[in-house]
Amino acid sequence: MNTTAQEITQETKQVISQDELLNHWQGHRNLTRRVIEAFPEKEFFEFSIGGMRTFAELTAELLAIGAPGIKGIVTQEVQPYQEDSTKATTKAEYLEKWDKATSVINDYWSQLRVEDFSKTFNLFGEYEFPVIQNILYFIDNEVHHRGQGYVYLRALGVEPPFFWER
Repeated sequence: MNTTAQEITQETKQVISQDELLNHWQGHRNLTRRVIEAFPEKEFFEFSIGGMRTFAELTAELLAIGAPGIKGIVTQEVQPYQEDSTKATTKAEYLEKWDKATSVINDYWSQLRVEDFSKTFNLFGEYEFPVIQNILYFIDNEVHHRGQGYVYLRALGVEPPFFWER
């Protein structure tokens, strides 16, 4: 019997639900927020190692990707990447932006349908991949940059939050 790709997809069991994926992502976002909080104000904006960007700059990148990315996916509006629009001058402002972005992610996530995950989307007009790969990129990129934050905090003598407490 010949089976089509569509029939195979329909027979495949789900490993993780849409709500579980959002909870996973928001768990990472909660942990990254705690890393931001752990930074001393001055070092958040000035400290780096080996020419890497400061954690404020990395945070601006994360803010420019997650909420705008999921909004674009849901609305099908391709907007350019705009990191400069997410920059702030105090850690408190970054935390406020972080919380607003979390709310935006939750709002737009509720508008996603399961069938949307397999559709392609041209993220920021640069990367055309299935929606699920874009979302996994949001999470992977955040974990990567949070790891840099952990290195910075340890170099500053600050104990970072436990990575498993999301």
